[in-house]
Amino acid sequence: MDLGQLVLSASFVVVTGATAGIGKAYAHELAKRGLNVVLISRSLEKLKQVAAEIEEQHGRSTRVIQMDFTEGSESYELIRDALQGLEIGILVNNVGMTILQPLCFLDLPDIDKYIPDLVNCNILSTLKMTQIILPQMVARKKGIIINMSSLLARRPIPLQQIYAASKVFIDVFSRALDGEYRSKGIIVQSVLPAFVDTNMTAKYAECGKIPADVFAHKALNTVGLTNRTSGTLKHSIQVSLVWVAR
Repeated sequence: MDLGQLVLSASFVVVTGATAGIGKAYAHELAKRGLNVVLISRSLEKLKQVAAEIEEQHGRSTRVIQMDFTEGSESYELIRDALQGLEIGILVNNVGMTILQPLCFLDLPDIDKYIPDLVNCNILSTLKMTQIILPQMVARKKGIIINMSSLLARRPIPLQQIYAASKVFIDVFSRALDGEYRSKGIIVQSVLPAFVDTNMTAKYAECGKIPADVFAHKALNTVGLTNRTSGTLKHSIQVSLVWVAR
């Protein structure tokens, strides 16, 4: 699907968690397809580096917003102000966090901090970014929201209980939002990847991993064709294996 048919070519794309992994790959791929990019993440240094790469490699305009998504609702006024006046055609809610080692709930380190940090980063970020950007899409009757869920949302995952549950929330919210706003010209897609080669999966086996740039390219080709996707054929096969193993 040609994204230019779905959003205005002069539109900006907003990508959260844009300095590494899937978020960075989506930002590059969307710039390659002719869209300007707003990059939002925690590290200003990394934001500037990715912005420079996009401008040099793809010739698109970029803007950067430094934001720690583990903070609460009041932090989003900064983003709202920074996006004022921009026509945003696509929102990619990608930012997320987890701990790499599998642990039982009560064994989670610094659990009193970990719980609100993860909820703010994995759940609140998607809700607040959607709240900020969706109204202008509805007014134009055109727009795309891509929400990054996970293979782990497809069944209960012991030892990754909070992260997996947060991704269930993203998947269910996305599908409900798509049902509400599809008739208004808005596409909402839930993406449930398996193993993509990112910092978050660095400690896992290489078997089945897909480079982030390959994943972003293939997953973006499904926009407009399905509202719920694993992103690639390889990941769809991995999903089938998960169900067989139940």
